[in-house]
Amino acid sequence: MKIRVGFGYDIHRLEAGNRLFLGGVEIPFSKGLAGHSDGDCLIHSIIDALLGALGEKDIGQHFPDTDDEYLNIRSTILLKKVAIMLNDRGAEVLNIDSVIVAEQPKLKTFIPEMKKKLCDILNINRTSLGIKAKTNEGLDAIGRGEAIAAYVTGLIKMEEE
Repeated sequence: MKIRVGFGYDIHRLEAGNRLFLGGVEIPFSKGLAGHSDGDCLIHSIIDALLGALGEKDIGQHFPDTDDEYLNIRSTILLKKVAIMLNDRGAEVLNIDSVIVAEQPKLKTFIPEMKKKLCDILNINRTSLGIKAKTNEGLDAIGRGEAIAAYVTGLIKMEEE
């Protein structure tokens, strides 16, 4: 078996009139993330980390924003497709660690629900997924409440190719 690591990053603008989804959970807030899909930057980062660990192209190559099939799609559906890809390749997720960077809203109370939803999709134990929320201390677009970003590392094991 081979151990492989991947890294994911994503950032989306916050816009009034959009619903806010993070980690597959709808969070009550006056703004939501703008994107071709639902803009869930945590799931997008997880997808990129897992695709990277597989040695695959990024999320935009697999689910292009030029394809209307993915217009307004829930990111949980995209993650389920990646989970199938992992399974088909004989890969097992060992660990995912993530940081969501958002000035507002406060996310602490939503993290348990995010963990449950994501672990169920990926069929992993809750101790195999870390989700942390940080602010940007008022700095840059995130600190001004204009965007939310996420950073993720993913560790998988898979058979030698």
